[in-house]
Amino acid sequence: MISRLVVQTFLWFGLMGALLFVSAGTLRWPGAWVYLVLMVGLSLTLGVAMAQRDPGLMNERLSPPIQKNQTAADKILLSILLIGIFAWQVLMGLDFRFDWSAVPLWLQVAGAIVLLLGIWVSYLTMMENSFAAPVVKIQDERGQKVITTGPYAYVRHPMYAGAIFFFAGTALLLGSWWGLASVLVFIVLLGIRTFIEEKTLRTGLQGYDDYAARVRYKLIPMVW
Repeated sequence: MISRLVVQTFLWFGLMGALLFVSAGTLRWPGAWVYLVLMVGLSLTLGVAMAQRDPGLMNERLSPPIQKNQTAADKILLSILLIGIFAWQVLMGLDFRFDWSAVPLWLQVAGAIVLLLGIWVSYLTMMENSFAAPVVKIQDERGQKVITTGPYAYVRHPMYAGAIFFFAGTALLLGSWWGLASVLVFIVLLGIRTFIEEKTLRTGLQGYDDYAARVRYKLIPMVW
């Protein structure tokens, strides 16, 4: 499992680096290097910790983004989301190449902090929920149950809330106003995915309706 984690981490962020640097037309992009080093280091460190603590969840997190027992709607939306992420990386690279944005250094540092906040929220979510698979499905073989503690006591989809912080922080760290504006697209896609996921959970997971009645908010407490 650890070898799979290492290989997938370097393949994924190797692809991200290629998209960023090729579209930027240069390797002289400090923000991109900080982003890649930070993400590879955290992915490996937190991934190893998770593999030791919850190997079942880590196995799910390393599984392909398109799976046989995944809902059809989620297959389509996740494909769109992945293509969107690739296009987003290219957009921010072009932004750097043509100097479309002027993000001050202090705001890039703030972006790194926001990015770390997003990762922290996502990690807390996985620590609490052993069934936090990257795809929408019911994990009957693992005895999936409703999780109501930790961040799930405040919002029903804390992983998506963390993802929003991650996207926003990444765009700021890379110094791209266009990248930050594009985060609105990801928010819409994640919002649509909450409906897909909740339909699956309400249908296939006993007790989810009662949980949803108690925890009213999906992503942001007191907002939505």
